Amino acid sequence: MEEDKKKREKFINPIDPDKIAENPHTLAYGHHVGSAAIKPEDIGKQKGRALTAMEHQTDQQLSQLYEQMQLLAEQAKKIQSRKEISERIYAATYRFEPIINHIYYLYEDQSMQQLLSIIGPSEWGRSKKNEYKYIATVRLLADHTWDILDGIDANKQS
Repeated sequence: MEEDKKKREKFINPIDPDKIAENPHTLAYGHHVGSAAIKPEDIGKQKGRALTAMEHQTDQQLSQLYEQMQLLAEQAKKIQSRKEISERIYAATYRFEPIINHIYYLYEDQSMQQLLSIIGPSEWGRSKKNEYKYIATVRLLADHTWDILDGIDANKQS
């Protein structure tokens, strides 16, 4: 037995200690012939693919944001148009209290003053028909702005 211990103690490993791992299972790479092959990646290809994907994604997101901005701009224009029309109607003469969601008619008389009426253009009698110029058919909305249904500014609103 003593001889075995002496032989073990005297054994010198012929492999250079700098090339041996004490715990090879913890290495990040294959350490023997049967290990999975590790091939270096072409970094240029990786960067090229990543750059292409990034450009595609950001262009798509920018396009979506641009469409949303256009929609918001259109909505803002419609609100601005409703505001201008509402100011014009509230400056007109009328002798009744407008009711929400009812239809009214805007006219202009010969002195260029505007008149809001419950009488439609086809409902005037012969005597008043030529006194007033029809401008628009309007509806009072719940927020007390006016929606143009037909007439001069109907194209701006739609």
